[in-house]
Amino acid sequence: MSIDFRKVTHIIDDQHAAEEKMLQECKSEKFSLDSPYIKLNPYLIAPLTALAHFTTPEAVAATVTVEGKEPEGNMRFLFPAATEHYLPIYGLYPDCANTVRIALDNGKSATLTIRTGKAPDTVHLPSGIKTTAEYMGDNVMFVSPTSPGNAAAYDYRGDVRWYVTLNLSFDLKRAANGRLLMGTHRLLMPPYHTTGVFEFGMIGKIYKEYRIPGGSHHDQIEMEDGNLLILTQDPPRGTVEDMCVLVDRKTGDILRTWDYRKNLPQDVGGSGSQDKHDWFHNNSVWYDKRTNSLTFSGRHQDAVINLDYDSGELNWVIGDPEGWPEDFVKKYFFKPVGDLSRFDWQYEQHAALMLPDGDVMCFDNGHWRAKVKEKYVPAKDNFSRGVRYRINTGTMEIEQVWQYGKERGEEFFSTYICNVEYYGEGHYMVHSGGIGTFRGETCNRPPVQFRGDDEQYVRLNSITVEIKDDKVVYEMRIPANYYRAEKLPLYCGEDKLSFGKGQILGSLGVTGEFGTIPDVEVGGDIPDKYKIKLAQEVDRLVMKGTFEKGQLVMLLLEGETTHAYFVPTTRRPFLAMCVGTFLEADDRAVEFPVSFENLSGTYKVSFIIDDRKYDGGVTLTI
Repeated sequence: MSIDFRKVTHIIDDQHAAEEKMLQECKSEKFSLDSPYIKLNPYLIAPLTALAHFTTPEAVAATVTVEGKEPEGNMRFLFPAATEHYLPIYGLYPDCANTVRIALDNGKSATLTIRTGKAPDTVHLPSGIKTTAEYMGDNVMFVSPTSPGNAAAYDYRGDVRWYVTLNLSFDLKRAANGRLLMGTHRLLMPPYHTTGVFEFGMIGKIYKEYRIPGGSHHDQIEMEDGNLLILTQDPPRGTVEDMCVLVDRKTGDILRTWDYRKNLPQDVGGSGSQDKHDWFHNNSVWYDKRTNSLTFSGRHQDAVINLDYDSGELNWVIGDPEGWPEDFVKKYFFKPVGDLSRFDWQYEQHAALMLPDGDVMCFDNGHWRAKVKEKYVPAKDNFSRGVRYRINTGTMEIEQVWQYGKERGEEFFSTYICNVEYYGEGHYMVHSGGIGTFRGETCNRPPVQFRGDDEQYVRLNSITVEIKDDKVVYEMRIPANYYRAEKLPLYCGEDKLSFGKGQILGSLGVTGEFGTIPDVEVGGDIPDKYKIKLAQEVDRLVMKGTFEKGQLVMLLLEGETTHAYFVPTTRRPFLAMCVGTFLEADDRAVEFPVSFENLSGTYKVSFIIDDRKYDGGVTLTI
């Protein structure tokens, strides 16, 4: 058979072409307030956004109001004075003739109708929401998907007012410049490690992709100077999710690396989900300026750890000390104090953060809620919660000072993902995003791990709660699993639209090569059953195929020099499927990228499968 081969443009290139066409259209005539230029979804990935363009004789400020289904649902944005107006419009409803009003500060105004298309079924609608417009104000609740779905934002009624069509992953954060930071849609290696992090505006324009050689996962935060802390790993050494890098915001270069293998033993203190490959499973990073330290959550050691930012040395560990070496416990672990009848350790936690007073918060998933199998607590008897601990690093004592969720039992239980947010004293969010039942019973493992025929018996849920002064002021349920929730306004004054092509920064690194090419028989057509596809992107070649477990597969690029790549076909048992949106329906499916770093010239593509070499029928020019 002939290989399915195609060239795939980068989304930044696609957006630049769309922007250039749009700007040409804007300049093709003089648009006025009475007859403005309107472009729906101008950057291709955010269907509930639009751009309005018109000119005015004098500089005037403009106010855009997207009318809600009721007055409390109005979205209103104020733009500074200008003569040439490019006004981003956010908060449109899907499948709706939206009414949008533009009012100038000289008294002139216009009313527009912007028709949107229907949102896909993967934009899941809440099954219940309890809050008020007064409480939410200008905010909407963003959720990032774990089960098949879209990153989306919901207003106080539960109506979707924003979503993206790209399969963006992990946490969504707003940077100081008003833009959003989120994992890319380009898979680097299974099950969910992506090429890096996008910086993009609410309108959907991607300004930068920060690529990381080991890929990114779970979390990223912006430092005060603008540089980014991004969680990563070094795949060739055989472990994952156990490193953090500091990335230069302007260049994408890696400035520093923290490697937790230098701080922690890898064969002790394991949770019920640990294996040698994923021994730590780092799912959050937090910088504390007060102590100049980094706090990381390690799901697979039931441990929240704190490192000195400058030296990288371990300061302390929060977690159940059972199974850890005695001398390590004495030096780094805390001893519970206070009302111990209310105290619980956290297990397989997520989203650890430091509060202004030095307290520590996290989402305590409570998966198994013990360090040894004999003590494991099944899901039906278990609980998940948000928890706040007070620590004294002088006496190495810890006290539990607040929690929410234990009282809700298995209804609120998530084996994986989830987050907490601190808004101020007594004001918190607790997002239990990984709830699921299988055949009516609460799941003891991540619900997205059920595949094939079992999927029809799985029911997913997420519950996002905000508590203020011990009262629930917000609760939203969506029948899907969501990695994290973040409350933000759609419009941020710092998120200013700027024109020009986005940047692809950093590096994917050099893909490791296989030193020995086996001597095999040559010839014949590649059997159809392997379903091989090749996609040439701007910076890599991505191979997809279907192979049996352990089958020998090699990809060869033959030019002046032959480059041989071993394609892994033995999948590891992923015990913590934090993002399931990249999973293929067929568990034999393989995806393997080859970075173009240090490659140039023309190459013929061929494959070795078992004991035969096949010509791929494709020639690449890099």
